[in-house]
Amino acid sequence: MMKMRRKGDLPTKLCAACGRPFAWRKKWAKDWDAVKYCSDRCRSNGSGKQVAP
Repeated sequence: MMKMRRKGDLPTKLCAACGRPFAWRKKWAKDWDAVKYCSDRCRSNGSGKQVAP
């Protein structure tokens, strides 16, 4: 059984495309080190390009 964690206790990263912080998700548990983008939209835009607000 997994211990519950608060959202503030989860590890975070900065998105390579938009620069916004995003938190760990269970679906990324196996490859958290390889995750660079916060969303599919940022991943499709790639790094270096800014996403319009």
